Amino acid sequence: MDGRPHLKLDAELCGRCPQGVTGCCAAPPVVAWADLGRIVLLGGRDWLLAELAAGRLYPCARGLALQRVENPDAAATGRAKKCVHHGERGCTIPPDRRSATCNYYVCDEAWSEAGDTRELRRARASQERLTEDYARWDLLLGERVRARHPDGPPWDEAFLDWLGAELSSLWAL
Repeated sequence: MDGRPHLKLDAELCGRCPQGVTGCCAAPPVVAWADLGRIVLLGGRDWLLAELAAGRLYPCARGLALQRVENPDAAATGRAKKCVHHGERGCTIPPDRRSATCNYYVCDEAWSEAGDTRELRRARASQERLTEDYARWDLLLGERVRARHPDGPPWDEAFLDWLGAELSSLWAL
């Protein structure tokens, strides 16, 4: 990785999602510990607090989960619910506020339908590196969160700032 773990892979593959209009947004990923730290480091702490207060994000064992709402395209997609932030043109969250998975993940079906070009192989390798890096950071941060807050984190400014600083220290390793 090139030292910028907040990358966004621009992929047209999601626009042609084999899963339909809602695609992965039917079951959005957790905004995990490393995601939260990255969002804070990119200036999104107050946004996270506002999303928590509004109930669009809520605590879970691995960080924050995204609220799911009724899907108006359920008849066409077969998916009754979708991410609260999924709009007509896809995600309504700016990339610097999304989970890393939402910024770089492309499903196996989309990869296989796209073919096998050198550019796609490089993109896939980048996705795999990001997946490995975020998984490692999430495990380490999860251990630190549980050690510091055995009864669960307070979900306030101080905690989020601490989480950002902890992620920053992991990036330096």
